[in-house]
Amino acid sequence: MTTALYTHPACLEHDTGLGHPECPERLRAVLDVLETEPFAPLVWRVAPPAEIGQIALVHHRSYIDRVFATVPKHGHAGLDADTIVSPGSGEAALRAAGALCAAVDAVMSGEIGNAFCAVRPPGHHAESREAMGFCLFNNVAIGAAHARAVHGLKRVAIIDFDVHHGNGTQEFCEHESGLFYASTHQWPLYPGTGNVRERGDFNNIVNAPLRPMSGSPEFRHT
Repeated sequence: MTTALYTHPACLEHDTGLGHPECPERLRAVLDVLETEPFAPLVWRVAPPAEIGQIALVHHRSYIDRVFATVPKHGHAGLDADTIVSPGSGEAALRAAGALCAAVDAVMSGEIGNAFCAVRPPGHHAESREAMGFCLFNNVAIGAAHARAVHGLKRVAIIDFDVHHGNGTQEFCEHESGLFYASTHQWPLYPGTGNVRERGDFNNIVNAPLRPMSGSPEFRHT
């Protein structure tokens, strides 16, 4: 099975400022490992920029416009206290979302077996009308929406294993019968969502909170 890796140098140009935890070094560390011999079979591909229409499958146009209007020509600006943008953030956000759509296209065409998207800014906290938690656009949700809109998929499952609950991805899925969202995350923790009682309109949400300092055995059991 051929695995494609989608990434782009622009994702390293999303500068969140000195000391910010969501920094380019996070992506550099991933890419440095993926360039080593054990990962030689990976097929590296350039992440294309997403089209605005693809992003609009998940986010309201007014919000999309606000994100790009906030991107400064110099220095930094904030969509909220934690979600910082810089001159390179606009292209980075387009490439991150575009990677997901391109990966879906390649898998659905049978060109590749699966794909890994090494991109930033991240996405799972971004809601339809709101940036939060370092996230501008909900990349995974955009990929799922693209799979349904373009390739006619009836059902899509999203599995989220970040330490934080993906409130934005849950918002995208919880009212759609063809979407399933499952998340493991530390509880209690930011953003305060992800309770086991949150089940979605179609019983299509599964939250599995983990206690602080849980390790691999607890994760696998859950």
